[in-house]
Amino acid sequence: MELTGGLKIIRSTGDEHTVDNHNESVSSPNTAKKVLCIEDERFIGELYKRALSKSGYDVTLEVDGVKGLSLAQTDQYDIILLDLMLPNLTGIELLEILRDPNKTPHLKAKIIVTTNLEQREDIKKNIEKLADGYLVKAEFTPNELVEFINNID
Repeated sequence: MELTGGLKIIRSTGDEHTVDNHNESVSSPNTAKKVLCIEDERFIGELYKRALSKSGYDVTLEVDGVKGLSLAQTDQYDIILLDLMLPNLTGIELLEILRDPNKTPHLKAKIIVTTNLEQREDIKKNIEKLADGYLVKAEFTPNELVEFINNID
């Protein structure tokens, strides 16, 4: 579904939501949330980190899937932004490990999958089931990402 002026967000329940970005100012969170951004494209990761840090978030950027998993399993983060195409461990594999209570017990972080790839329907449904959100990178700006993250409970 194409949305004008907002983000395409598909929660694990399958419901679609939009976050409209009508103004350029993005409010800061009440308390500094810790965000782990696992993104192999450094330029994109730095854009996200800059926008989120500017809005008061404490952001850690990791480009490698295995190292990202290791950081995520420390359970020090409130939000994990997870790209699907990662070196050494794919985002889908990482997501499955993080959602497996035997491999990652008591994970409190919300996991938001970010991708530019069109997924097969069965893979997309699995991602939607396991992730707390799903964002198509080409359809949102860093400021819209901040606005979306500001609204995560």
